[in-house]
Amino acid sequence: MKKDPFWKQLTLAQMNREQWESLCDGCAKCCLFKLEDEETAEVQYTNVCCRLLNIGTCRCTSYSNRNRLVPGCSNLTPAHVALYHWLPKSCAYRLLHEGNDLPSWHHLICGDRNAVHKQGHSVRGRVVSENLANTDDLDRYVTDWD
Repeated sequence: MKKDPFWKQLTLAQMNREQWESLCDGCAKCCLFKLEDEETAEVQYTNVCCRLLNIGTCRCTSYSNRNRLVPGCSNLTPAHVALYHWLPKSCAYRLLHEGNDLPSWHHLICGDRNAVHKQGHSVRGRVVSENLANTDDLDRYVTDWD
C-alpha cells in the first residue's frame, strides 16, 4: 500500500523546515509588489518584482539574506499562514491551508521543477524589477495573474 505524501499526512504546522520549503512552487508571485485595499483587504498584484528576484529563474538572488536586504520581505512560516491572504490562489501554502490539494503542475506532483514555468504559472519573463519601475505609481503596473 502506497503511503500518502507528507503534505497529506501533516498539517503545515507539523512540517519540518525542509518539507515547508519544498512546498514552494517557484512561481515568484510572492516577490511581486502588491496593492491592498485597506477597507476590503482586496489584493491586486503588479508586474513589478523585488530587486533581488532573478527574473529568469524566479529565484531570490540572496534568499538567506533577503530579510536583512529587503526589510519588507515576508518570511513565510507555518505559524502565520492564516495571515497570508495575499498569496496567490495557486500557492501551495494557501491551497493546503484552505484544505485543497496541490495542482497537477506542482513539482511535488509531476516531478518537474520547470512545470510551473512551462504551464505559465510563474512570473518568468513577465515582470520588471523595482529598479526599473516607478514604484510611486504602482497602479500603472496592476496585472491579473489568473
